Amino acid sequence: MVSVGRHPNITLMSYSEVEKVAGYVGNFAVTVRRKPRYVNEDLCNGCGTCIDKCPWKKIPSEFDLGLGTRAAIFYPFPQAVPRVPVIDTVNCAYFKTGKCRACEKFCTAKAIDFEQTEQHVEVEVGTIILATGFKDFDPKRAPHYGYGVLENVITSMELERMINSGGPTLGKVTMKDGRKPEKIAILHCVGSRGDEVAEGSAHEYCSRVCCMYSLKLADLTREYVGAEVTEFYRDMRSFGKDYETFYERVQRHGANFARFDKNIRVEQRDGHLAVLSTDVYTGLPGETLVDMVVLSTGMEPQANQGEIGVIFGVSRSPDGFFLERHPKLAPVETATDGVYLAGACQGPKDIPDSVAQGGAAAAAALSLMDAGSVSLEPFTSYVSTEDCTGCGDCASACPYHAIEMVAHEQRSVAFVNEVICKGCGTCVAACMSGAAKHNGFTDSQLIAEITGALEVLG
Repeated sequence: MVSVGRHPNITLMSYSEVEKVAGYVGNFAVTVRRKPRYVNEDLCNGCGTCIDKCPWKKIPSEFDLGLGTRAAIFYPFPQAVPRVPVIDTVNCAYFKTGKCRACEKFCTAKAIDFEQTEQHVEVEVGTIILATGFKDFDPKRAPHYGYGVLENVITSMELERMINSGGPTLGKVTMKDGRKPEKIAILHCVGSRGDEVAEGSAHEYCSRVCCMYSLKLADLTREYVGAEVTEFYRDMRSFGKDYETFYERVQRHGANFARFDKNIRVEQRDGHLAVLSTDVYTGLPGETLVDMVVLSTGMEPQANQGEIGVIFGVSRSPDGFFLERHPKLAPVETATDGVYLAGACQGPKDIPDSVAQGGAAAAAALSLMDAGSVSLEPFTSYVSTEDCTGCGDCASACPYHAIEMVAHEQRSVAFVNEVICKGCGTCVAACMSGAAKHNGFTDSQLIAEITGALEVLG
């Protein structure tokens, strides 16, 4: 990330959102909304004095999942690039009461700017790579795990932050009462491969990363916490290079493994947590008492995945992730030419797979730009201006936004941009006047094909 921030050919727009994408491959016009951080990026040297001097430091930290606190002016995460803080206007005393401005007073670089406003920047680009990532499944949607209700039921990310020596607890894993847990259960497939798909509390797909990060947390917990760890799993999917070796290593280090069938739930039992499951081998119900339960949450699409798909003209698969053009022949391309996918926005992936797909997407984008020209599909649609009534039904129906209404001889007619058109034929079906036609599939051509086929058949 530091290399990206320093690269002369890369413009990094942090704390920004894409609002609109117009145009087509080689000629995209992207409108970016740059939100005010109230700190001048050009003047700030990242010293952190403003954060140290801010008197409001009891705000729950999003990065630490509420386990730690932050100031009203803060870095979004420790390795943020550029290293420029942002002011939280909801909790900042100046924005709430009009008083304070301690950060401005102590900033030697004079970088604090309370007069900053939102800006809209338009950039022209030839290709686009979508790498919007994923979000963790919220276990509150699956109440049988007891998350948010039962004490000491936490998520894997919360354990990750606690066991990190630079985290909010400085590496100490403790329960709500401050005691160190002696027995910990790690539950796999929380939000993935569930039997509760119909209720919306689980997804039917495997999130791929949960088994391996659960094994990592079990190994770290055994080593640094000294607790007895039991992993409750459906299937151990250690699919990557050397992953099976790591699984065997965790077994040798003393972690326990219990394979369960179908549903699993957590309940309170006399000061302990009881993990209730059905053994996959015997079919018998079992109860395991522990001090802490860790939920290995799966991946799911970003909450605004649908909105992003509409902006960039990218469709989604039934699981909600972005849909590639072809899973084998075009795994990083989309149906919109010039728009590529990288990482977990296309589906659950671990870090090595995300890195590999990112490189593939970059290579595909570069090869397209280096070519200097684009090959178009021959079977696109077009509109006869003489027959067009200007109703606009075809423009409304086009899923690729390839049709626009233009002025022609003092009237409005539809025009098909063949660079964007994919030849799906939706506009032809929607056109009541018959003005929309399909190259290669006109009535006369279809009749000729049928006639020829009948002549061959005799």
